[in-house]
Amino acid sequence: MKARDKFQELNLSNAFLFAAVMNDAEVCRLVLEILTGEPVEAVNVQSEQSILFSSDFRSVRLDVYARDCLEVEYDLEMENGGESLPKRSRYYQSQMDVAALKPGDDVDLLGLSYVIFLCTFDPFDEGLYRYRFENTCTETGNSLGDGTKKIFLNTRGRTKKDVSEELLHFLAYVENTTDECAALYNDRKLDRIHRKVKELKASREWRARYMKFEELLSKEREEGQFAGEKRMLALVRAMLQDNRSDEIQLLETDEKLREELFREYHI
Repeated sequence: MKARDKFQELNLSNAFLFAAVMNDAEVCRLVLEILTGEPVEAVNVQSEQSILFSSDFRSVRLDVYARDCLEVEYDLEMENGGESLPKRSRYYQSQMDVAALKPGDDVDLLGLSYVIFLCTFDPFDEGLYRYRFENTCTETGNSLGDGTKKIFLNTRGRTKKDVSEELLHFLAYVENTTDECAALYNDRKLDRIHRKVKELKASREWRARYMKFEELLSKEREEGQFAGEKRMLALVRAMLQDNRSDEIQLLETDEKLREELFREYHI
């Protein structure tokens, strides 16, 4: 299938499309409301956000990072088969906290934060659509009150108890991002999300960006560097975020530039 046609067939589970769609602040806000089951205020959002820039430490890049007007932070990750998700959630949470405080800031300034993994597989093999975690006391069951929450979503769940209809609709749509699926539900939020997806798929500019991205990945595979796919995806997204699309075409032929940009974006 040509990259042009493939772009039209992408589901929201595709990392490229997911980041592009979530870059719309209102769409991101709606998705966060669906996934958390809580009201979410207006958000500022960045796709592939680097949150730790010091060269002395390992940096981490978040698929989608958002902060609402109440200073609640959200890290949203699309996962199609990742490993060590519990440990990664711990690491992402810690890096968000480090980035949230300036030297000398009191820890009481840390606000509520969510780390959310949107998975196209069951991360805990219990058949649930949603697994929510908070720190609690082993003896009393009382909440620690540290303001951290971790949520793992599963598009292939079986147990619908305590899960909202709008969450079920959205999880189905993630793996079947079509007009037919969107029309199946009378869901205002899903309709708004689908309009954004259709807008992006109709855009010649976004199609060209995806085709260029596919070319870069193909070159990586040919050179036996398939493991670098996520790294290249992160770089391309970061450059698109910074309106540096003109430089993307140089990545294919200029190895020195690629390495300089990897260092610049701490990827």
